[in-house]
Amino acid sequence: METEVKERNVEESRENKRFTETPPDDDCCPICFGSFTVPCRSNCGHWYCGSCILQFWNYSSASIPCKCPMCACKIVNLMPEASLQQQQDQEVTQVLKSVQRYNLLFVGGALGYIQKLRQLPFFMKKIFQGLMDPDANDTYIAEMRLFAMVLSIIYRATPFDFLPTGGVGIGRVFDFSAITLVLILRLVGIYRRRRLMRRVRQVATVELLQEGTWFL
Repeated sequence: METEVKERNVEESRENKRFTETPPDDDCCPICFGSFTVPCRSNCGHWYCGSCILQFWNYSSASIPCKCPMCACKIVNLMPEASLQQQQDQEVTQVLKSVQRYNLLFVGGALGYIQKLRQLPFFMKKIFQGLMDPDANDTYIAEMRLFAMVLSIIYRATPFDFLPTGGVGIGRVFDFSAITLVLILRLVGIYRRRRLMRRVRQVATVELLQEGTWFL
């Protein structure tokens, strides 16, 4: 009985510690394993560096909240440490702005949809960057096809009729265009990756030759 009470007290202490206004002194960011930089608390109570959790989200789908790396809970709100609001450092200010934009995107309801529409250029830029990454997951392809479907619906609702469909329907035209664009961007990403790897090998070869000359 006493053991159960002690375990319950320890668990309650951990829960209270997670939802404090400042990160624990004896803890570190679970993503970079370093000291907290611009610490932010998620709605599930876990603390992260603001830039770390945003970069983690950058590798996931642009249109859905980031999943907590610790408990897989959807992070719909990031709360920066209160003392950060008084800092004037440019890097801190930039991270805080990015955190605020993230919170607005997933606030939910009509306001959330309005914010997503306002951030449409940001979403499209993120999707294009993801499509050019050979290591990215396939969620960007689904989002691109969904965007094409929305465009086809808008096109049907307008009086314009200037796109040749060839009898396949405007929906398929937009869908095929989206798939073609995805393939082109993925090929561009693979080409850029190979060019980068070639440059890295060239720089490494030059450095090895310089070191060999220095030893001689």
